[in-house]
Parts: sequence; structure tokens; C-alpha cells
Amino acid sequence: MSNNKPIIETTDLGQRLNGRDVLRDINLRIEQGEVFALIGPTGSGKTTLLRLLDLIDKPSQGKVYFNGTDVTESDRQRLDTRRRMAFVLQKPVVFNASVYDNIAYGLKWRGVSRENVHTRVDDILDMIGMVDFHKRNARMLSGGEMQRVAIARAIATEPEVLLLDEPTANLDPVSTAKIEELITDIIQQYRTTIVMATHDMSQGQRLADRVGMLLNGEIVQTGGWHEALNSPRNREMAKFVGIENIINGVVVSSEDNVVTIGTDDSVIEAVSDCAVGEQIHACIRSEEVILALSRLSSSARNTFTGDITRLTFTGPVARVEIDCGFRLVALVTRRSVEEMPLEKGKKVYASFKATAVHVIRRG
Repeated sequence: MSNNKPIIETTDLGQRLNGRDVLRDINLRIEQGEVFALIGPTGSGKTTLLRLLDLIDKPSQGKVYFNGTDVTESDRQRLDTRRRMAFVLQKPVVFNASVYDNIAYGLKWRGVSRENVHTRVDDILDMIGMVDFHKRNARMLSGGEMQRVAIARAIATEPEVLLLDEPTANLDPVSTAKIEELITDIIQQYRTTIVMATHDMSQGQRLADRVGMLLNGEIVQTGGWHEALNSPRNREMAKFVGIENIINGVVVSSEDNVVTIGTDDSVIEAVSDCAVGEQIHACIRSEEVILALSRLSSSARNTFTGDITRLTFTGPVARVEIDCGFRLVALVTRRSVEEMPLEKGKKVYASFKATAVHVIRRG
């Protein structure tokens, strides 16, 4: 990452629409060449934030800086800066023209010579795997093909920043894979700074360096993927990042940062600096839960017995729900299910380490 000024920075950015605060106090720093994912559920404000970063809309409050310059108010600066960025919408917009002309449009508008336009468009058609489509009317293409053309048109002008709003929403898996491959190629070949909004956690992980978690119009967390997935800041975010085991409790004892958490029917040990008496959520990722048919003599501090209430398969992975006095979900391999074997109604021992428990203070 560069030690210079971030290419995009926002301070206390907010947007109020129809009398409602859609975004509040957004403070972001996005570095040159970084791929930054905005993650959040539908309606959390991702598109609104991208529109502010692209300077399409003016914020109700706060500032947007581009390479250290405040570009929030001046119409001339906003226009000049927008020419250095490109924005691809969730629903691809293509012109009623050939694929070639769609990609060439921005270059011609900028006065690039015909010869250079031809060379650039040919290179990009090759990059997006659509050389044979150059004469095809872009509006006759499939959704995935249109999205590839929209992204190609955006990168033809070699923008400093590429903004992508849910680039694979509503696309089939094959089209999604092609778009992700294209984005990866752009990252490698152009070193373009990319800000992408997505509600697809796994897509964000595959493509982005860092993540900003957006919830109800606020950035609740920024950082690397490990922190986002394993150390969410609140219950809603924990659910969004796929933590199924979220157990309410209260800290009943603490010694050397090992706490005992009392739940309705049992106790859980965890590593935390929470004080005795604090109300918390104990979060355990389902892949951290180990199942056995007899009590394991392992280093796991937490072991519970319970009956399997539900067993479902997704490819090679099985999701096992257990009633331990509280509901606990484990992810195991299909092979493990067959070898033990596991079935609904069977008694099992479920265990997890104290270090596998992420403790969130209840507000």
C-alpha cells in the first residue's frame, strides 16, 4: 500500500433522502491500487455510498477527498474528478449499438485517435473473451455478457478508480465466474483502485484486500477478512458473516482473560477481557464445532451432549443441528456423517475450544 495520501477519503459523510438518514458518519480511507469491498445486506446504503464516491450526488454532510483534494462542492472539480473514475451499475447499461461501439464510446468522446481506439478496443475484447461478438448489438446479449461489456467500456478509458455495484447480482454461476475472472484480470493488469459493493461474502473474500461492513447506513467495521469473519462487532454483523451459533449469556467469572459465561442451562468458557456481570453474545463458527459419539479427551474446554435435531447436506458438507439445552450448529464432512454414522435423534458430543468463542458485548 502507498504511504501517500489515500486516493479516496471521506470524513463524516452522510446522506439524507426523503427525510431519512440513509448514511451516517462514513469515514473511509481507500489507498491507491487497493481493492475494497463494501459488504452489507440489501438496503444498508451501499449504492448510495458508491454514488457519493463517484460524485454523482452531493452529500447532506461531510466531505469527499480525491488524492487529498476536497472535491465535495466545486462543480468543476467534481466533473474533472468523475472523468478519472468509472461506475458500473448493478443492472448493466449498454447503448443500442454494437459491442465494439459500446466499448469505443468513452475513448471517442475523449478524442482518442481512430487507430488507438481500434487497438484498445481489440485488446479489451480479447480480455473479456468477446472478440467474436464485436459486431453484435449489445442489447441482444445475455445479462452476463452485457455486464462484461459494461465493465469493458468502463476500463477502456483506464480510470484511476473503478466502482462496481453488485457486479454479479442476478447472474447465473457461470456468468458470475466470468465476471469475477474479468475483475481479477483488471486488478492484475491495470492496478486500478476498485471499490465494489456486494452482499456476497465469499465473492468479497475472493476479490478484495479489505472490507468495510455497512449496516443500517453506518460503517460498523473496516479491516481484513479474518477480522471481519471472526471478530464481528455486533450481533447483526455476526449473523451476516455467517456465524450461526450466537448464544446469549452473562460473564459469571473471569481469571487471566479466561471467562466463564453462564447461559440458561449451561456454561461456556471463552477468552475475553469482559468483566464479571457483563451481558454478552458468545459466537462460535459452526466449522469450529467438533462432533464425536463419545466424550473426547481433547484440549477443548467446552463439551456438551445433545441430540441431533436436523441433518442437511450441501455437496460434500453436512450441517448438523444439535439440541444441547441450547441450539448448536456444526459443519462436518459428508464422509464424517457416514463413518460415525450420524442421523436425526442420535446423541452426540459437541466440543469447541475457548479460543474459538468470539465474545460480543450486548449494548
